[in-house]
Amino acid sequence: MRDELAAFTTRGIQPFGVNPAGVESHARYVEKMKFNFPLLSDPERAITRAYHALKDDDTGIQRSVYVVARDGTVAFAARGAPPVEVIVEALDPPGRAT
Repeated sequence: MRDELAAFTTRGIQPFGVNPAGVESHARYVEKMKFNFPLLSDPERAITRAYHALKDDDTGIQRSVYVVARDGTVAFAARGAPPVEVIVEALDPPGRAT
């Protein structure tokens, strides 16, 4: 996501990450990884549970990508790290060339 931020922002998408680590840990990690997007802390795993991003053991986090449209609907959901083009196309109306 860091290296492809422009592909998101030119489509009006604000990417962010969610991780169960604490805020101080995130600050160090964001600096180390040179993230150019927010990393949210979810120590209680409420967001992770709500978006079904827990692994089968109910403790580990499964990398997942969700695109939430401006109207609040989930426009895209996938496990893993799908290609950026696939993610941003989720917000394109059907029939519109990109």
